[in-house]
Amino acid sequence: MKLNTNSNIYTFVYMTVVVIIVAVLLALANQSLKPRQEANILLDKQKQILGALKVDYSAGNPAEIYMVLVNDTLTYGDKEVYVANLNGATKYILPLSGKGLWGGIGGYLALDEDKNTIYGVNFNHESETPGLGAKIVELPFREQFEGKHIRNAANEVVSVAVLKAGKHAEGQEQVDAISGATITSSGVSTMLHEELVNNYQEFLAGEAGLTAESDPTAEGGLTGEAGQFNTED
Repeated sequence: MKLNTNSNIYTFVYMTVVVIIVAVLLALANQSLKPRQEANILLDKQKQILGALKVDYSAGNPAEIYMVLVNDTLTYGDKEVYVANLNGATKYILPLSGKGLWGGIGGYLALDEDKNTIYGVNFNHESETPGLGAKIVELPFREQFEGKHIRNAANEVVSVAVLKAGKHAEGQEQVDAISGATITSSGVSTMLHEELVNNYQEFLAGEAGLTAESDPTAEGGLTGEAGQFNTED
């Protein structure tokens, strides 16, 4: 019996078979690429944390540098705090997540052992405007946070405000917003406040390392003495 290739049934069956074959091939490709995708996501995270620590990893292997420096992870509910030993000094790195103008923004904030002084920050964004809101990833904006304090004179956690030049936040240290990117700058300010004041209160209130579940092997972290690494200072 000769197939009628011009019939609707033939066309439907043919298209169905093609769709199934393509779906199977895509599923197989996705499964085979998944380990590499996960490795790339982890590496990007490690690079961002090193960025918050102001570590120059351009001449080395960032994953190896990360494994030496970040030697513990503290867990507070659904929040994690990474603990690093940088040239003999303890740094705490807090993941951040918020909203910008066109999409999500995030990053990592590194605190000194006093849980008050900002050592460094590293921001990222999904789709902020190039040349405006996207400047949150650039050094001139990030460097403003270094040395700022997240507590007020009464030792209360109040975060750091991001404001237009000339504006003032009572009881808070502040940095200048990005000109022409008011909403993104406000998003960074809100993100810092929400995370520090509301989401990391348990970590910031407790003594370092004593109030959390500790996992020294998290994400390949190594215990022991950290090596000496160049920073951007």
